[in-house]
Amino acid sequence: MHLSSILENIVNDNVLHSKWLNTLSYMENAGAKKISAAEHKEEVTLLILKHAAEEHRHAYYLKKQLAKLDENFCKTYSNAELLAPNHTKFYLNTLDVQVCRYLKNQFNLSGYDLKFAAYLFVTYAIEVRADELYPIYQDILSAKESRVTVKSIILEEEGHLEEMLNQLKEFSPEWEKHANEIIKIEQEMFDNWIIGLGKEVSA
Repeated sequence: MHLSSILENIVNDNVLHSKWLNTLSYMENAGAKKISAAEHKEEVTLLILKHAAEEHRHAYYLKKQLAKLDENFCKTYSNAELLAPNHTKFYLNTLDVQVCRYLKNQFNLSGYDLKFAAYLFVTYAIEVRADELYPIYQDILSAKESRVTVKSIILEEEGHLEEMLNQLKEFSPEWEKHANEIIKIEQEMFDNWIIGLGKEVSA
């Protein structure tokens, strides 16, 4: 099932749509927590604080959008209130583990250096994904004249991607070669997630 077809089915059903918003909120929140976990104990940059704050705000914003559908839906991040919960919860963790393994082999990194490099590449891959996913979702919302909107998130994610590119260029002159390998890893995680979503939405 294609992503846009899945999203159309989701937006057509208030319960599924609520779970979808909650799922996106969960993922933004998980991303924010991962960014915070990658922080150095003392040398915390303004950019890392900005990213963590914006991802947390996205999680809050998406959760708040739920009231436009039904205020009683999706109060928690429990499995029953998420779409494809197992795929959703393993997505970022598995990506993080595999990216760490890749970077350790390629750059012989450990400790904070490995954490920071993983933050750069994982965030880059997720921003590339967000730049594809959110506009497709917004187009469907606009076509259906939904009161839900993610336009503000789209603008911020575009800014994030530019910031990550600048940091990756500083990290390694061969950043693009490595970023492409990370994108392949993320694509596999995403494909599994979409299969999980498709099964749940068509059930």
